[in-house]
Amino acid sequence: MTNPALSHGKIVKSEFRVPRWAKNRHVQTIWPRFIQKRLPLNYKMERLTLPDDDFVDIAWGPKPVEPSGVVVLFHGLEGSIRSHYANDMMANLSVNGWQVVMMHYRGCSGVPNLTARAYHSGETEDPSFFLQWLSDKFPQLPKVAIGFSLGGNMLLKLLGENPAQKWLQAAVAISSPLKLAECGRSINQGFSRVYQKYLLASMKHTLLKKMAFIDYRKLIQLTKEDVDGITSFAQFDEKVTAPLHGFADAQDYYEKCSAYHFLSAIHCKTLVLHSIDDPFMNHLVVPKEQELARSVTLELSERGGHVGFMQGSILSPKVWLHDRVKRFVSDVLPVNLNTPYVEQP
Repeated sequence: MTNPALSHGKIVKSEFRVPRWAKNRHVQTIWPRFIQKRLPLNYKMERLTLPDDDFVDIAWGPKPVEPSGVVVLFHGLEGSIRSHYANDMMANLSVNGWQVVMMHYRGCSGVPNLTARAYHSGETEDPSFFLQWLSDKFPQLPKVAIGFSLGGNMLLKLLGENPAQKWLQAAVAISSPLKLAECGRSINQGFSRVYQKYLLASMKHTLLKKMAFIDYRKLIQLTKEDVDGITSFAQFDEKVTAPLHGFADAQDYYEKCSAYHFLSAIHCKTLVLHSIDDPFMNHLVVPKEQELARSVTLELSERGGHVGFMQGSILSPKVWLHDRVKRFVSDVLPVNLNTPYVEQP
């Protein structure tokens, strides 16, 4: 534990304890996605027009009659409200009078966006616009944001870029790729390449779909065959992400968008949940206490995989993250146990 008088953050050992059946990091990562039963959730979609006339789609969770606070979710790479972690976290946090809402990044709601630009690990312009829109919509309500994986890296970067921000009272970042170059190397090794191949296929599919109606020739010099030939995140970021979003190359993108460099500038209460055995990363992404702002707590577990943290018996498994995040949010947002929820119109 750290002396609270010190000016930096602290690293604490997580209370998460891995069960015998789920000690393997790949079991932890894969089980919630493919085996764990999804929680029932009623949500409503709304389209938000952006300043450049493109759009993002917003998923609203169940509507409390008298909301006591807002919980904002940011999904991970190629995620959506249909992602296991987004669906189940929204279902778990739609209690206590909390209004839960999630912004889909451009092109992630199942509908291609209208411009060539997309989203990436450090793209904070759209989320900033969305948070200001939410602030204007609910000016009196306190707000907490939760970012998963890429969304966690983006959220931490956003908070570090805007230390005086008034949008959020607190934040949680889960399984965040704090050093993008290291993560690119780690996911291109061993069994982790399976995750890379799965996500890359979705990224390439989205790009090719947009290339059919948007002229990319002045932006990226790629044919369909070139896109099909991309086999790693590093290649995709070098040939697509960097030139499309104004970076010199992949390394420039990684350096400028890794949340690691922004952790010392965050002013609002922030919890970073991370497992050392995360198959998307390696131990080098873990910051030191002196690299954390005083308001930041890094909660580390030895095991847990990537957005996994499965507990309980194999016959009755549960996701530890849900209770941990709910406890954190309860410390920040008012809890109104008597507020009923109504069907979204």
